[in-house]
Amino acid sequence: MGAATLSLQEADALRPQSPGGMGRGALLALGVHGLLVVALALSVHWRSQTPQTFSAELWAATPQVAAPREMQSTPQAPPPPPPPAPAPTPRVATPAPPPAVDAQIAIEKARQDKEKADRLRTEREKAEREKQAKAEKEKAEREKAERERQAAAKAKAEAQAKREQQEQREKQAEEQRLAKQREDNLKRMLGQAGATGAPGATGTALKDAAPSASYAGKLIARIKPNIVLTETVSGNPAADVEVRASPTGSILSRRLVKSSGNKDWDEAVLRAIDRTGELPRDTDGRVPPVLVITFTPQG
Repeated sequence: MGAATLSLQEADALRPQSPGGMGRGALLALGVHGLLVVALALSVHWRSQTPQTFSAELWAATPQVAAPREMQSTPQAPPPPPPPAPAPTPRVATPAPPPAVDAQIAIEKARQDKEKADRLRTEREKAEREKQAKAEKEKAEREKAERERQAAAKAKAEAQAKREQQEQREKQAEEQRLAKQREDNLKRMLGQAGATGAPGATGTALKDAAPSASYAGKLIARIKPNIVLTETVSGNPAADVEVRASPTGSILSRRLVKSSGNKDWDEAVLRAIDRTGELPRDTDGRVPPVLVITFTPQG
């Protein structure tokens, strides 16, 4: 059964084709042309997509054997289908080496960047040095100003001390001058301005002459009546009093040189001298400038 069927099919295949058998071949040709167009389109876009290789083969479903020629007419055989187009060889994109100009530009740019970085670093270092130098200068100026201030304060204090010392010396000199002036006035009042004694003389009289022998009696007679004593003095105590007088006889001062041992008597004598106020003149008309008079209750 199977062998008989195969024989019938083979017999059908060996039979001449009907005139309408061109449709299958035309369809296959269109398919091959379509594949060719697709392959060309893919080959154009090889930069964006990976090219793919396509191949097509034309196979008959069943082996066909040409039919024998007819004697009456010789129909022309259909033209053989065109051979399939060879698949395009995929192109591998190889990166082109960078041009030498770009490399030179990159080197130049790198050099410029390095120079710029070096210049910025140098400027920063210079600015830092200037800032440090400025700070050191300001510090030195502050220290100098402080030293000058301290020196000025010290000089002012020294000047103040010198001024005070000078004022103290001037004050002392003025006091000495006034003291000398008082002493000179006192000497003049005592009649020593016109004294005739030697430069080394220690006397205070205008002339080298002692009071007369009767002058002591005159003094006692002038002063003793002014002695007022309410208490009784026992014994005969002696009180020595120094009396200074002007040339006119006015008593300038009195001083107890030696106490009598009785306070009441000493004070009574001093009060008596104060009451007297003026000494009598001597026989020559002079009044001794300095006298030491001894007073006793019974003298």
